[in-house]
Amino acid sequence: MPHLFDPLAVRGTTFRNRLWVAPMCQYSATDGMPGDWHLTHLAQFASGGAGLVIAEATAVVPAGRISPEDTGLWNDAQRDAWRPIAAAIRSRGARAGIQLAHAGRKASTYAPFADRRGTVPPSDGGWRTVAPSAIAFEGYDAPETLDAAGIDDIVAAFGAAARRAVDAGFDVVEIHAAHGYLIHEFLSPLSNRRDDEYGGTLEGRARLLLRVVETVRDAVGDAPVFVRFSATDWADGGLGADEVATVATWAGARGADFFDISSGGLVAHQRIPVGPGYQVHLAEHVREATGLPVSAVGMIDDAAHAERVVTGGAADAVMAAREWLRDPHYALRASTELAADIDYWPPQYLRARPRRAG
Repeated sequence: MPHLFDPLAVRGTTFRNRLWVAPMCQYSATDGMPGDWHLTHLAQFASGGAGLVIAEATAVVPAGRISPEDTGLWNDAQRDAWRPIAAAIRSRGARAGIQLAHAGRKASTYAPFADRRGTVPPSDGGWRTVAPSAIAFEGYDAPETLDAAGIDDIVAAFGAAARRAVDAGFDVVEIHAAHGYLIHEFLSPLSNRRDDEYGGTLEGRARLLLRVVETVRDAVGDAPVFVRFSATDWADGGLGADEVATVATWAGARGADFFDISSGGLVAHQRIPVGPGYQVHLAEHVREATGLPVSAVGMIDDAAHAERVVTGGAADAVMAAREWLRDPHYALRASTELAADIDYWPPQYLRARPRRAG
């Protein structure tokens, strides 16, 4: 049996395999409410054999949305709208996860398929953004610096959203600390120039994340808590894999269970050596340095490659995004290519299951 199709248990929750769907923003919500698009989009991956399906970056407060069309979990109506989506994923045999986020200085932007770029002005439904320091992301408006009370409010909002997530039926809650959004902005010295307890040393820059981990852990009971990191800013003087490994260790001690390792997003126009598996070495570094379980992501687009990542010990699971968009049945295809004997092909699809030679 290929190791990619071995079950994996995290804090008592078992995933049927290790080929998972990474969060992918859809920019298709109204007032933070997910709808039919989100249900169909996410449920298809569960039908396609995924072990875990993580819903997109979902804002814990209105001002935390990347765009005005992002999903949210800051009120109970949104919780109720997510409930049938989580149920649809679970009914198809996958575990349902959701990524909780605050976009920080990269909030209030136009959706990528809009005909404009940059910060959305209030006249178009935008808002003033916040960040650890008043340093703009290139091409965006400068944010306001968060004060201590504002930080406290955001920590509380993560806890409230996490409670709504488990009430909606999600098995996993992931904290978004990557891709240049608020928590990553606090972690990186390139965007955090504070001189209070939330800046300066790595301990100070990690303080917001660690508070969020603690409040989310308290909110979700025994559900697994994931953290997504950017393990490098791909920029001189930025956050690096050694620091991320240290912060992951601290987060694990405070209740985080699993670490989803990505990279970049903090600095515009980085020179990133993009190619198949280009971020796997970062996941492997964090795993080896901490002894904690991790997933790898980044152009892992074929079954044999995904199997090598897991079998070789670089990661405990593989996240994919665009390959799932190209083929919502990526895991079913991978099971055929790797000759994995799985029992969760949907019976409606069995007539399409390829015959094995001999």
